[in-house]
This record gives sequence, structure tokens and C-alpha cells, in this order.
Amino acid sequence: MTQQRLFPKPLGCGEVTLFASAAQAWFWFVRCQAARIEGARVVADAGEVTRPCDPDDVYNAVMRLWRGGVIGQAHLQVLEYYGLVERLPDRRVVAESHKADLWQEAMQALRDVLVKRGIVDPEGADDDPEFDESGEWNYEMQGDVSPCDL
Repeated sequence: MTQQRLFPKPLGCGEVTLFASAAQAWFWFVRCQAARIEGARVVADAGEVTRPCDPDDVYNAVMRLWRGGVIGQAHLQVLEYYGLVERLPDRRVVAESHKADLWQEAMQALRDVLVKRGIVDPEGADDDPEFDESGEWNYEMQGDVSPCDL
């Protein structure tokens, strides 16, 4: 049996923009998946901003955390649901407080992996958003989070 040789995929010549947080990378992955389901062909450097990975790299990182027992099935369910509705769980809502804890645990584990892989900026990798005086999230999704050049 021949051994398969893997080579890194070449990225475009433009400047690579790291994700500001693990949450931003996760929301980007979910949008890419939605675009794929609708028939788009999603690649790492097809958008206005060149990202340091393919969407599958974020998914694979989450699945490795799950298979390794770092996160559980409940974490995956929270990531899936809040990824699809494109918002963070609100700790102030009683029904979402436990989900917010699960989200935070999953994001901390994912952040560590993605920072080591050079996907998330270590300087902006804090995933714990704050509230402003009006009670709204003081959390900005920086950069282009569109899945592809649509």
C-alpha cells in the first residue's frame, strides 16, 4: 500500500487575516456550511479577506476536542444551535445560563487549539464578551465573516 503524501494548500497572495476569536471562527464555519448546503463551493481564500484555514479545519478541531473527551455532546449541541442562530447564549436569561457555561467551556478549549494552529489571533483571543450599559453585548465580530465571495 502506498503512503499518501499531504501537502499544505496554497493560499492567495493577499494578507492572511486571523480570526479575532474562536467564536468568530466558529460562526464563519457555520456560515460556510450553510453556503455549502445551498450549493456554494467554499474555499479558504475566495472571500474579500484571506483566512488562514479552510472551514473544515475549524470543524476538525471541534471534533478532535469531542473525540478526546475535552468537550461533550451537550457542548456540540450548544455550538450547533447558537451557530445556526448566529448569536451567543445570553447568561442573563435563566434558560440560557447553563448553555452559556457550555458555550464558554467549548470556546476556551477551541481557542487554545486554534491559537496554536495560527488560526485565531492570540492578542484578540478572549471570547468572554461584556455587556454595555443598555444590557447589549459589547462584542464586535471583526473582519469579514462571509463564507465566500457571494
